[in-house]
Amino acid sequence: MLTERILTAFPSTSSDSLPQICDALFRQQQSSWPQLIDGYASLKEVRVREVMCEGYSVFVQFNPQRIVSSGAKVDPKSINERKCFLCVENLPADEKGVLYRDEFLILCNPWPILDRHLTIAHTKHVPQGIEGFVSAFLDLAQAMSPDFSVFYNGPKCGASAPDHRHFQAAPLGLLPIERDAAHPTRRELRFTDAGTVLLSLKNVGRQVIVIEGTGAADVESLFSRLLSSMRQVLRLEEEPKVNLLCVHQNETYRVIVFPRRKHRPDSFFRTDDKQILISPAATDVGGILVTPREKDFDRLDANTIQGIFDEVMLDEDTVEQIIETL
Repeated sequence: MLTERILTAFPSTSSDSLPQICDALFRQQQSSWPQLIDGYASLKEVRVREVMCEGYSVFVQFNPQRIVSSGAKVDPKSINERKCFLCVENLPADEKGVLYRDEFLILCNPWPILDRHLTIAHTKHVPQGIEGFVSAFLDLAQAMSPDFSVFYNGPKCGASAPDHRHFQAAPLGLLPIERDAAHPTRRELRFTDAGTVLLSLKNVGRQVIVIEGTGAADVESLFSRLLSSMRQVLRLEEEPKVNLLCVHQNETYRVIVFPRRKHRPDSFFRTDDKQILISPAATDVGGILVTPREKDFDRLDANTIQGIFDEVMLDEDTVEQIIETL
């Protein structure tokens, strides 16, 4: 079944880089898979506007086709009653992918938020989780450089398939937080270990932690310490709620960590005219808030956006305690 879905593999005997192979996948799929063709036709019609907030800005995107993801039912009962759309046997007939290191299948996202939006699904149906797969996440970011950034949504942080391990990728530099994380005036050094640094970002409207280093093992080690500290401070047994974004540039890994306390804001569940259908995932907390409804697109302002961030992200005092516990 899997072999029928593989367009090509990486690594291979070809000298092409992984971004080149992914571009070839897009060209093939956009000429042969009607659902993807329709998805990118719809992407051309999305509306985007910038919202200036206090000290930072974000973009709001009206993208009706994202109702599939934004409105996804992710409670255990609903998950158990539906077929997993990331399992190989349930993929659309025309969908093909790139087999990555015999472990993941790189697929074109048929409901894109961004151009060349990819989903990287594990070949086995295993629950979403980052622990034990940090090295794979970093390796993927390196392999996708310099063209793509990769991101991860925790099972209760915007992942529409919390029962199937997966990452996503999109062209580097499209999310505002990528610019903010590199800007000297935003960065505050908080911790150094074996040449790997941990920073926090200032004046971005939510708590954001950045881990940087040239050695994958050192970056993984510091990230694991951060998760352990979160688990200790928050008194958790399960994986702490996080969204992650990783880029690899100039031989340096940069992991942007968004520590979460909540999956969806209360406004998502309202049944009156004050409902706002936003289910924040990595792209949203990264600075592109996606809504499938025009009325939400029209009424989202700086105060509403800040309120959503305040509700779903960890507060400053808690993050300070987490960093101090490292």
